[in-house]
Amino acid sequence: MEYPSTIIKELIDQFVKLPGIGKRTALRMVLSLIKFPEEDTQKLGELISNLKTKIKHCKKCNTICDDDYCMICSDRSRDNESVCVVQEHRDLMAIESTGQYRGLYHVLGGLINPLDGIGPSELSIGSLISRVENEKIKEVIFAINATLEGDTTIYYISKELKEKNVKTSVISRGISIGTELEFADEITLGRSIANRTDYQI
Repeated sequence: MEYPSTIIKELIDQFVKLPGIGKRTALRMVLSLIKFPEEDTQKLGELISNLKTKIKHCKKCNTICDDDYCMICSDRSRDNESVCVVQEHRDLMAIESTGQYRGLYHVLGGLINPLDGIGPSELSIGSLISRVENEKIKEVIFAINATLEGDTTIYYISKELKEKNVKTSVISRGISIGTELEFADEITLGRSIANRTDYQI
């Protein structure tokens, strides 16, 4: 397709790099932005720039945040004796939206996958083990996708925690095998957290 402006074409090319955005959707977005008030487009550009310049990772749980520690880790009303281990930030957000869990989190940043060159050292597993050793954590809950890589990651971390005197559990399999947590409905995901089961290795 020919575009009347190179600026429009270049912006469309950037939008289609986002997951789930095709060229037609990108074109509609760009044409809508043209109609935005100038202050709104400037604000949008500033916020996108801030994603790279101001977003941080929580020094405790590794999730994305604005300060050194995220709002969840800083919230003294949370149950600091349980840590829910998730693959990515979006999984944390999905679980939070259920309102069924009031403990802390730990974001791994991926799963063990030797075929893709991802081993334990590429993930935030070491900092999780340190948290269990140094904080009064009594339970580690695995809320990780039920895939080969997910099960491998759970098994590896559980072995590392075996002598740490901490309970390990997994969310119940109301979540279908192969399903990503972010796409599970809130009721099913909430029940899976509430009905978690002990994990044995």
